Amino acid sequence: MKKTSQVLIIAITLFLCCIAVPVSAVVLEVTVKGPVGTVMPSTNTLTINNPQQYGCNYPASGNPVCSWTPMNATTLTGTIPDLAALTVFKPGDLTVATSIGGAGETWIALAKLYGSRANEEYVTDIVGNIDSIPTPLIGDYAIIAVTVPDCTNCTGTTCTAKSTDVKIMSSGMMVMEKTLAPGETLTYNGRNDASSVTVTFVKGQALSASCPQVQQGMVGGIQPVSDYLVTVVPPISSVQTNIRTATTTRPEEALTAAALPTGATVASGTMVPATTTQKSDIIPIVVIGAVFVGGLILVRRRE
Repeated sequence: MKKTSQVLIIAITLFLCCIAVPVSAVVLEVTVKGPVGTVMPSTNTLTINNPQQYGCNYPASGNPVCSWTPMNATTLTGTIPDLAALTVFKPGDLTVATSIGGAGETWIALAKLYGSRANEEYVTDIVGNIDSIPTPLIGDYAIIAVTVPDCTNCTGTTCTAKSTDVKIMSSGMMVMEKTLAPGETLTYNGRNDASSVTVTFVKGQALSASCPQVQQGMVGGIQPVSDYLVTVVPPISSVQTNIRTATTTRPEEALTAAALPTGATVASGTMVPATTTQKSDIIPIVVIGAVFVGGLILVRRRE
């Protein structure tokens, strides 16, 4: 009986250790596309007409298949992520928008599209959270941004970002890198095609996990959301021909998560639509179940 009690105690201890594994939660993000209906300065809202929702299917083998599907709603209205949106967007502009917590209500990212056909659409402007936009930038550009937490100003799983490390990619190669404090701007115009990229870091959030004082095992919390202003001046060839640029891969194939640093955000079309539970959340649950069942088996054998 004593041995049985000892085995049971060990099993319970392992179970408690497992449930202490840090778990992160992600609030649902919904990405839609459609023409801008109205931009209302009086309420700081933007309305999208006839929205289509972005989503991906993940087959057992092969690459994800992503597409836009018409929604039942005829319009979606949400608050804008930054006042700059009032001057960047006007009625009729084709726009990709991402909201958090559901469709519409709160836009965390707005992007202006350039291109006349669905498979030739590219982004020229982004206002808000750049990694929430699945459509690639025009001119075969991409932006990777990693926010750095201010560990003295944290709430739950997020902290105010004291800076962001920004990399500008051209045809898959890094051409410029700079750390920006809130309010600072980075501009790249090193190609001989009249194109340029300008990135302003307005403000943002970063994960608190890297801060030494953060309690291990903290559960829950919203994902970090940051406010950037991105403007891409298209290459002369894009303006003249309005055809596909050198980016020939599907947006979700352009960069893989394994190639990015922890906490990186990408404005290049690489996006896995957010769900309410990340894959990392499921692994601790599986481990917990396995250990608990194993402990029970040991108890039965001792009896």
